[in-house]
Amino acid sequence: MMIAITQIINIKTVTELTGLSRSTIYEIINAKSQYYDATFPKKVNLTTCRVGWVASEINDWIEARIALRDQAELLAT
Repeated sequence: MMIAITQIINIKTVTELTGLSRSTIYEIINAKSQYYDATFPKKVNLTTCRVGWVASEINDWIEARIALRDQAELLAT
């Protein structure tokens, strides 16, 4: 039997993986912000005072940003 493990990561790890600051991440997830990005993974409420993000969703978002970059480079040539 195989068990799938979903890892929840904290804001510090999200900042390390994305290269974005903590404040930028909270701007990106704020629908009222001019920097809102609907493609950025939604946070997961763990307790009343603690949130996290699904690691695979953050990785998928990073991969999508890389794909956009590569696509733009192809169109530019």
